[in-house]
Amino acid sequence: MFDLRAKPFNLDDEDIAWVESTFASMTKDEKIESLFFPCMRNYTEADIDELLDTMHPCGVMYRPCSAEEAVNATNIFRKKCKIPMLIAANLEKGGNGIVNEGTLIGAPLEIAATDNIENARRLGILCAREGKAVGANYAFAPIIDIDYNFRNPITNTRTFGSDPARVAAYGAAYTEECQKLGVCVSIKHFPGDGRDERDQHLVSSINDMSCEDWMATYGNNYKASIEKGALTVMVGHIMQPAWTKKINPDIKDEDIMPATLSPEMIGPDGLLRKYLGFNGVICTDATTMAGFTIPMDRSKSVPYSIACGADIFLFNKNMAEDLEYMKKGVEDGILTMERVDEAVMRVLALKAALKLYKQTEDLKVEDALKVLGCEEHKQWAKEVADQSVTLVKEEKGVLPLDPNKKRVLYCPIEAEQGVGYSVKAGVCDHVKQMLEAEGFEVTTFVPAPMFEGKTPRQDEVTKNYDYIIYLANMSTKSNQTTVRIEWQQPMGANCPHYVNSVPTIFISVENPYHLLDVPRVKTFINTYNSNDDVLEALMDKLMGRSEFKGKNPVDPFCGKWDTRL
Repeated sequence: MFDLRAKPFNLDDEDIAWVESTFASMTKDEKIESLFFPCMRNYTEADIDELLDTMHPCGVMYRPCSAEEAVNATNIFRKKCKIPMLIAANLEKGGNGIVNEGTLIGAPLEIAATDNIENARRLGILCAREGKAVGANYAFAPIIDIDYNFRNPITNTRTFGSDPARVAAYGAAYTEECQKLGVCVSIKHFPGDGRDERDQHLVSSINDMSCEDWMATYGNNYKASIEKGALTVMVGHIMQPAWTKKINPDIKDEDIMPATLSPEMIGPDGLLRKYLGFNGVICTDATTMAGFTIPMDRSKSVPYSIACGADIFLFNKNMAEDLEYMKKGVEDGILTMERVDEAVMRVLALKAALKLYKQTEDLKVEDALKVLGCEEHKQWAKEVADQSVTLVKEEKGVLPLDPNKKRVLYCPIEAEQGVGYSVKAGVCDHVKQMLEAEGFEVTTFVPAPMFEGKTPRQDEVTKNYDYIIYLANMSTKSNQTTVRIEWQQPMGANCPHYVNSVPTIFISVENPYHLLDVPRVKTFINTYNSNDDVLEALMDKLMGRSEFKGKNPVDPFCGKWDTRL
């Protein structure tokens, strides 16, 4: 089995007694059911009853809802479940990852751009405080992927950047501070996203590093947080061929599996347990992703993921069917009860380490609202915004904006897909209003018909405008394979045609890599986030009321020579 007293659980006699007595009281079916970790979308008592009528999982994930919904659901679970539940959320940017009233302190890349590790500590503290206020005891964070590939559609602003040392330090800082407050972390996405340009929501992706390079970068990141006591690791649908072949030299290429289905990655003699020495809980990433469903038939992959070494099976395609598959896997010998018992014991040890068996009192909405969005947290968010906005390139004499030059041609670029990972729509309109409030006369660009020899006169633009300002609000998100600017028709009408005639400023509020598409723009700004604090800080810097303080946490030039011109 494993040592309950060892790191990261560090259980005392009382904790161990609870784990052992709880385990002894569980039936075979209860043990199998407790391998599951579904996602909540609705939070009424009827919805919770429907879930518990199907299975008694070890925990659930909350998607952002109201504080009242979260508190009420937590109280219902505490009342109805004989074994306390793990309650998780994507606490990556702040308390807004679990409830609408939560504070968004900053995207991880925004935190990294401050070049101040204290902000990573504050991120961990704030996520724990605000999550705990509504019942969360499990943060699906921090992300310790490394954003090596600017084309990756998922990592991007969700990471602490492309410097492995910074990612390791900031991830460990979040881990330490969050777990001090009784909320466990899940460092993710093992064995590391950010190398491939593909999305594991749509295909099993690949970490292509050699064993040596991986250990010096991703491996070091995991070790840094494991040493700080990280209680859980979330495993991605990501293949690591070099390590897989090192551990299993006879494996054929076609048999290499993503980590969620790979004993070489998560088994007792695998990379995570043996080579990194991790003794905590292993949780799969969402098993509804194509990166999990494509490599193996689900009837086998459901039990096989646990057989390989995972302790928690995250989310379901069909809850009742997945439970049938897990039970059938035990009957058919794909999954042994010995392995089930070990997984159950690890999860119980996690719950004991968090002292969940001592948390019996109901939460109160009014108490939660005193924590959510409190003045201290709001101030932290303002400080992060001020420290993070980054002036990537600057044409001399353009900034700060001259209030006596009022005529602005405004070119908004906003993704039609809407909201992803706490990104809001409507930012372009908001920034236009902010410019107008500063006294600028803002004209939104509208493309005119363009035919060879009949395009609008260039001197109409150069005579009529003092500045051209682009504002791009395009975020990466699941199931979106690329994030590139789609210029307006006809003939890229809103491309920066006049960059050499009118001072042009390009501002990206959500994606640091747009220079790929506007390499000749001479003044370029990244903000990494588009909440109100960031937009206010941006405006202060444009007007010269505040200096630009952010440092590039990634290569915004995308490795191209012309983007530096």
